[in-house]
Amino acid sequence: MCSGERPIMHEMSLAESALQIIEDAAQKQGFTRVKTVWLEVGQLACVEPDAMRFCFDAVTRGSLAEQARLEIIEVAGQGRCAKCAQDFPLTALYEACPECGSYDVKVTGGNGMCVKELEVE
Repeated sequence: MCSGERPIMHEMSLAESALQIIEDAAQKQGFTRVKTVWLEVGQLACVEPDAMRFCFDAVTRGSLAEQARLEIIEVAGQGRCAKCAQDFPLTALYEACPECGSYDVKVTGGNGMCVKELEVE
């Protein structure tokens, strides 16, 4: 479960990690400017999109991604029940299996973040 009232340090750290990935890609591929960044963010990753945009703007100042447009693609949460092997969509961590009611559920998707695509010059 994600808290609605919390510091944005989580998003700041994620934005810094995204910038590092972008800078590493620029070094390998030779581009000098990023126009758009597409981030896939899992619904269960506890990332607040507005906070992520704010932090991304802050950490990219003075970098090759300064003023890049940030597009956030939300990925739905997925889980699998260890008791009955049912796969189902998860809307929150620690959710019961809709088939058998067990809380022995493993998150199988929608809990991470990745730089999906870059538009570069």
